[in-house]
Amino acid sequence: MADTFQNNSEAQEWPAPAAQMKTAREFIKLCAASSNRTLLLPDKDADGLSSGLIVYETLLYLGLDSTLVSVHFPAKGSNIHAQAERDAIARYGAAFVIVTDQGSRGGPPIVDSSDANPVKTLILDHHWSTAFPEGALVCTAAHCPPIATSATLAYEVCSPLVKGQAQKHRSDSAGLREKLEYLCAMGTMGDLGTSFKWGPPFPDLRDCLKKWTKKVLGEAIGLLNAPRRSAEYDVETAWRALLNVSSPRDLLDPTNQDIRRLYAARAGVKAEVDRCARRPPTFSGDGRIALVRISSPAQIHPLIATRWSSSLKGARLEVVMCSNDGYTPGMTNFACRIARAGGGVARAGTKRKADEQQQDDHETDIIAILKEYAGRVPGLRESMGDDFARGHKQASGGIVRTEDFEQLWEVMLNSQSEQGDSPVKRRKAVGKAAPTQKNTLEGWFKKA
Repeated sequence: MADTFQNNSEAQEWPAPAAQMKTAREFIKLCAASSNRTLLLPDKDADGLSSGLIVYETLLYLGLDSTLVSVHFPAKGSNIHAQAERDAIARYGAAFVIVTDQGSRGGPPIVDSSDANPVKTLILDHHWSTAFPEGALVCTAAHCPPIATSATLAYEVCSPLVKGQAQKHRSDSAGLREKLEYLCAMGTMGDLGTSFKWGPPFPDLRDCLKKWTKKVLGEAIGLLNAPRRSAEYDVETAWRALLNVSSPRDLLDPTNQDIRRLYAARAGVKAEVDRCARRPPTFSGDGRIALVRISSPAQIHPLIATRWSSSLKGARLEVVMCSNDGYTPGMTNFACRIARAGGGVARAGTKRKADEQQQDDHETDIIAILKEYAGRVPGLRESMGDDFARGHKQASGGIVRTEDFEQLWEVMLNSQSEQGDSPVKRRKAVGKAAPTQKNTLEGWFKKA
């Protein structure tokens, strides 16, 4: 497949272009029929785990022996594109590689392929990208609004394959379809929240939601997400727990050893969030960015950014950013969220234009904002590499060298508003009294 995605009429289809959906199904059928070693590379959150397990269960249902399927998770702070991970992936000797929810970028093949050792790769994803690894077949939901999660994408790809084989597997097809439904629900709610309002074009899962309830599903999602945020990074336990249960309710059973570890991970993450959550933010010179700095071995920076984004206010505030210099030695991990209580505008739950160049001027695009700030310093964007400004337009972040992050923040801190001076200088100049509301932008400046 070409390295870049071309917008065309297919981009109006859902959850991905029909040609890509067809190619993905043919890939999965070929993989199952080949009886060759297969490697799954799911992301470590509820959406990634669920989408990966949807593919796993479908492959086994279509006839692939479970002993031929391996699952690999990158090391803490790394990703499947890092050279060390590419080397580890190659050692599996897989003939088929399926990637779910890992995010996409241009570059060399995830696994090198040759005539002597051919390797076929399929990417199922929903993160924004117009470039992909060389040689990979791609099925992406990123260009077909409303953007589906990876679990929904995997469900829509795999469900017809299961239904098509139902006559051959009467005894277990109904049970598998039920499992795929709750995996789709958990993955989707893991990304979009338990309050997500299901409706077309998303699949009709009313019976699934009624049977398991949003309360049970939400509790299970929280437990699955805990290991990847913990300092121990025990994501294999989350995969194993999800693989071995027969229902979402089983994931809440503390008598199971793996699930006890999920509870312990969740308690550890909560303790770290409580320790770091009250760190006061600092604001960029133009008032558009609020930065909360923490240092934690746990991946809690996205949680803290999300928490502040719903409460911190300011007339020009668009993005809340939480940086964490304690997660990966020598690096700063950071997460950005739209300041929904401030001036940031998101179109969550509504149809957004597929063409990024045509998006509404009032819709906040975090990726574009980060790149614009970094572009003010010659060479800074290049220095920060491919792990900068990744993810979604409304939920982005990165992993960069700490010195590069500090240079980026220096740019933001010294930036000027459209009126030509910083909010701090303007407030002092006009002599305005501090507002009574404590969590406003100006309120924090008064405290500084």
